Amino acid sequence: MRRPKLRRPRLPRTRGGQRRLVQAVMAVCVLALLPATWMYVTTGDRLRTLADVPRTQVAVVFGAGLWDGEPSPYLAHRLDAAAELYREGRVEVVLVTGDNSRKDYDEPDAMRTYLTKHGVPSSRIVSDYAGFDTWDSCVRAKKIFGVGRAVLISQGFHIRRALALCRAAGVTSYGIGVQDKHDVTWYYGGTREIFAAGKAALDAVFHPDPRFLGHKETGVAKALASAR
Repeated sequence: MRRPKLRRPRLPRTRGGQRRLVQAVMAVCVLALLPATWMYVTTGDRLRTLADVPRTQVAVVFGAGLWDGEPSPYLAHRLDAAAELYREGRVEVVLVTGDNSRKDYDEPDAMRTYLTKHGVPSSRIVSDYAGFDTWDSCVRAKKIFGVGRAVLISQGFHIRRALALCRAAGVTSYGIGVQDKHDVTWYYGGTREIFAAGKAALDAVFHPDPRFLGHKETGVAKALASAR
């Protein structure tokens, strides 16, 4: 039995048709870039460095994967920045937020262990085990842990999305984008952000509930009290 031949899509032959096709393609490109443009416009004045970030009680570190149970190099650099801010007295408490959706994968505990090895007391570290994505982490920081103001720490390709989403969730924040070599992971992360921007815009508009919200926790308040 012979397979039917697949017809190739025909391009418009008339100038008018071709012009409409080009316009349609351009419109799609513009719409695809609008969320990324929104993030850049709304977060440009919130970016800081380790040297000039304002003193803030809470730093939020977003998970970035584990290698054999240890923080990945990208995550380790985020944690290094948080530890430096703590040692310099620029933050009092570090909220680590990441994925613990299964028993054999625990980002927050790995992040806590790393921080304690780098000079941050365990009593000043609070763990969010349901930070499954950036929106969930921001919403839970506000609604569950009562964080209204924070320094956010991530890589440069992700920090704008974190700032935009935390702002939408009600957290006033500054962002530190730690520097890393521009390797394959860096370029993958940057490319991924173009597509993630669309979801971020929808989250900011519709405010969906996190995958897991749960009850309010007093960890941040207790850690701040112990700091005093």
